[in-house]
Amino acid sequence: MKEYVKRYLDLDRILDRRSVFLIGPRMCGKSMYAKNEIRKPALYWNLLSNTLYYRIIRNPALLEETLKAEGFTEGLVVIDEIQRAPQLLYTVHQFIEDTDLVFLMTGSSVRKLKAGGVNLLGGRALEKKLHPLCYPEIRDRGDCTLERIFRTGLLPEMYLHPEDADEALEAYEGLYLETEIQLENEVNDLPGFIGFLEKAAISNGQQINFSAFASDVGVSRQAIKTWYRILLDTLMVMEIKPYGKTRKRKETSFSRFYFFDVGVVRSIAHMNVPTETMAEYGTLFETFIAMELAAYIDYSGLHDTELTYYRTSDGKREVDFILGDEAAIEVKSAKTVTDRHLANLRELKEEGIFSKYIVVSREESPRMLEDGILILPWKDFLERLWNGDIIR
Repeated sequence: MKEYVKRYLDLDRILDRRSVFLIGPRMCGKSMYAKNEIRKPALYWNLLSNTLYYRIIRNPALLEETLKAEGFTEGLVVIDEIQRAPQLLYTVHQFIEDTDLVFLMTGSSVRKLKAGGVNLLGGRALEKKLHPLCYPEIRDRGDCTLERIFRTGLLPEMYLHPEDADEALEAYEGLYLETEIQLENEVNDLPGFIGFLEKAAISNGQQINFSAFASDVGVSRQAIKTWYRILLDTLMVMEIKPYGKTRKRKETSFSRFYFFDVGVVRSIAHMNVPTETMAEYGTLFETFIAMELAAYIDYSGLHDTELTYYRTSDGKREVDFILGDEAAIEVKSAKTVTDRHLANLRELKEEGIFSKYIVVSREESPRMLEDGILILPWKDFLERLWNGDIIR
């Protein structure tokens, strides 16, 4: 039996009373979660099965006929990868209205579900997101190190089987292009999109000016904008918008885009596992912290808390992450944080907006500076984050 890590997300109690859309990037563990952590369903359909998928194509009423034939009026129905047959949502809507059945529907493409009319459910199903493995799920393992995380990423299949991780990560781009892009006819210029995807991975964590990016890639600005929207809708990247509430300084208007997993972005960018003296090491460290912040916001239900970043329009000052209006967070991969690393955070602190100013680092122990800036080792920061001590 494959090793399984219990996930932080708890849907079983919600499914006692509400249907749920569980979205998440491909291979983040949605199917394994449904099999290991959700009570036994009355009906389980996995639409990655082509046999079942083609039966539905031939007979769109198959779900309705099956539920009625079995006399199901209560219990749980699981439909894995529902974006492959979004027409089933009409039947789901009908049975939510007319019976006590609840549905767990998983998918990796918000774009496909939107096109298929997911809004027809009119709020009758909660939307939850499953992320790659997060710190509370791996902190007690002996292999929870930055080097391991950068090498394998945090998709369960790769992290739990490091001996096969390089090959699996190399195959991930092809799987994504085949299942999310090519089969769904998402783009007309597939070679152009493949080149764009690599360039986007190389630009991971940077602010993106669509016009400048288009000039570099050799396509139109609208194409770049559309392709980034596809990456967002297929959950390949997350957008970090600029914070816009400072009083003394004019902020940038450009967003930053982070790929959802450090291993995946490293592989697509054709980047070797960096040593700690390389610039790429700091980029992956920052991406890892971005992953944890996004997962914490989603899993903790902080729907009104936005993850942003701060950068002045002239580019002279930048702070990596802003959590709501509560905390300003700078990420530095240095083992010793010096005044040189603190200049941006100290200037932002002059605005007096946030209650916490934090540097996440690789120092060995926490330090509180005289001006109130807290320097934390990365594991200490993540412990405090997931304990609700940073924001709750």
